[in-house]
Amino acid sequence: MKKEELKQAALKFFALNGYEGTSLNQIADEVGIKKSSIYSHYKGKDELFLAVVREAKLVEMMLKKDYFQKNKELAAKEFLYGYLQYIKEMFEQNQSLKFWLRMGFFPPAHLYAIVQKEVMEVETFQEEWLEMIFLQWIKEKHIIAENEKTATIAYTGILMALLVELAYFEEANRVEEKLEALWSVFWRGIS
Repeated sequence: MKKEELKQAALKFFALNGYEGTSLNQIADEVGIKKSSIYSHYKGKDELFLAVVREAKLVEMMLKKDYFQKNKELAAKEFLYGYLQYIKEMFEQNQSLKFWLRMGFFPPAHLYAIVQKEVMEVETFQEEWLEMIFLQWIKEKHIIAENEKTATIAYTGILMALLVELAYFEEANRVEEKLEALWSVFWRGIS
């Protein structure tokens, strides 16, 4: 049980203060144990941080997979616009995903390669789903696109722009304004 409590406390502090601004003492105090007790669960701060990163990654993948499976029968426009809104809400409301987003853009320098590998697993997972869906819509002439890869790259460009806004800006209107502008141009291009 302490291992899970440690991860929750670590998530709280890493999300608020980043890797560098978080100490094992803070985490231990939050859980009500001595710092030395953390080492019976984790080798150190890096291992605890990576455990929180990997758990956040799994949360994101699970939520995305859930959307893809539950909404695969929607028309292209509803599915794609709905997914953009879903992603926006996911990252605005879920503490684990706020942390994941921040660390994806600003990982600790010495863990950069490891964190980027985790991020790329999610991106690859998402792109494979999207390519499959875009291919189906292209074949059925629901959308116009050169091919499924091009459509996926363009669409994930919107997703990346949305994530940048969420990572850098707190203003909800700015995020919504960017989403609407990008969506409008994208949809006209493929419909």
